[in-house]
Amino acid sequence: MDMVMPIGTEFFAKLRRNHYYFVDKTTFLSQFFRGHADVTLITRPRRFGKTLLLSMTQQFLDIEGAEEHRQLFAGLKVMDDPVAMAEQGTRPVIFLTLRDWESNTWESMQEFIAFGLQDVCRPLRYLLASDRVEQKDKADFELLRNREGDLGLMRRALALFCKMLHDHYGRDAVLLIDEYDAPLQSAWSHQYYDEAIDFFRGFFAAALKSNPALDFAILTGVLRIAKESIFSGLNNLEVSTVFRGGFADACGYTKAEVEKIAQDLEMENKLPELTQWYDGYNFQGTEIFNPWSVNNYFKQHGEAEAYWVNTSGNDIVHTLLSQADEGRWEELQTLLTGGTIQAVLREGVIYSTIGENSSDLYTMLLQTGYLKAVGSMKFGDMRMYELAIPNLEIRSLFQSEIMRRVDRSYGMVSFYKMGLALQQGHVEDFQRILQGVLKRAVSSHDAAHPESFYHGLMLGCTLFYENDYRVVSNRESGYGRFDLAMLPKKKELPGVIMEFKAVQDEEDLEKAADEACQQIEKKAYITELQAADVSNIWCYGIAFCKKHVLIKMG
Repeated sequence: MDMVMPIGTEFFAKLRRNHYYFVDKTTFLSQFFRGHADVTLITRPRRFGKTLLLSMTQQFLDIEGAEEHRQLFAGLKVMDDPVAMAEQGTRPVIFLTLRDWESNTWESMQEFIAFGLQDVCRPLRYLLASDRVEQKDKADFELLRNREGDLGLMRRALALFCKMLHDHYGRDAVLLIDEYDAPLQSAWSHQYYDEAIDFFRGFFAAALKSNPALDFAILTGVLRIAKESIFSGLNNLEVSTVFRGGFADACGYTKAEVEKIAQDLEMENKLPELTQWYDGYNFQGTEIFNPWSVNNYFKQHGEAEAYWVNTSGNDIVHTLLSQADEGRWEELQTLLTGGTIQAVLREGVIYSTIGENSSDLYTMLLQTGYLKAVGSMKFGDMRMYELAIPNLEIRSLFQSEIMRRVDRSYGMVSFYKMGLALQQGHVEDFQRILQGVLKRAVSSHDAAHPESFYHGLMLGCTLFYENDYRVVSNRESGYGRFDLAMLPKKKELPGVIMEFKAVQDEEDLEKAADEACQQIEKKAYITELQAADVSNIWCYGIAFCKKHVLIKMG
């Protein structure tokens, strides 16, 4: 069937008018109008359909062009719901996206704010001709339209727009704010968070807390920022997160929706691969697929790639790796080898504690889509979550980010060459290439936790060869636990066992490498590979000292 998948098309009217493939999410409107708070915050990972959800809501509610907009919903589920349809075309609506409000400094962020508010002014210019709108409000509107308003005026801009719409229509306005937390994430990344939070706390308070012209508001974002940080005093807020709060399937594709797409596109044979790569998310107990990657997968006729992870800088994963201590490297090893870790999470993130509080870091990784919750258990007022990597796409990201941190300049060709030397038992070549990686990778911080760092580094490197090998870490075999093993997926390939040692002085490298080889032999680490009928096995004893390495073969 000839259908166009919507790649980057996030505005409902454009999608419907151009007849793109549309997964019907209008049941959200039916759920919402059966009971909602004054302010609703919906947090989901980026590119999971939040902008499209708000654009759809805008087109449904907007009093301007109501009849024309009604046609866009022809054939969709909401048309059969009299409760929701009674709300169609009945409200003045303000739609504001903060997604592109990102900057390196607070000074340039203020320019983004001014341009963003100017964009809101453009479709509202007709209010300047209204005889029901006060002249003072028109004057302030003109300042914002010309990007001449000061920070005080910009703080109360949304409240001003709501008041003008109320005066003109005699109806309270609806506020739809997309990616409300994007400026704060940018401020945190570029270290001007204090200035930004001071402005946005007032910006949102004026619009949401003390705004008599507001009917209701819906905000979307990636993170639920702690209430005390930004929504202090806002008592009419309900939050839908990946943990709880309703609207579980409003963003992302359910299993049934993906199966329907595959059926419509006559690609049902691709479902197993698509599931491995892009399924695995759990929103409030509902199985969810990444919609951006699913759309790209079908657009590219079933070519599995890391579509979603290449659409952003992945700052939060960089933070995880840059702050990795011994315990965190061990957790990362567990995740990369398909295991789970446990963490106590709190839904409201406080940016200032991310570097020192693992709960906030793992909360961010879960809410931003890099981890999934596979179970939880309550302990008093706390809840312990069991976390895992959701799918192959995210696993490939962690692997590539480890390698990026390990060696940004050495190049992929070198990793291929290192893998070839490792497979062929060419110790000198293996050591030379790994030495080059260490020269660029190791810092004084890494040396503070050498065993875990080197183990994590080698795990990241060897996962690069997963087309040919199954990589296992810290597995019992023989009379102990080996550090790392590579089990071949093809009979003609050799198996590999590696044992690591870390020393403080370079002169101890040879002794440590010998000890590693002896440990492999004494504890019979090759037992698992022999049980798998692997006849050719290379055993490497690898000793590290800061930026130096010595490899011996047992």
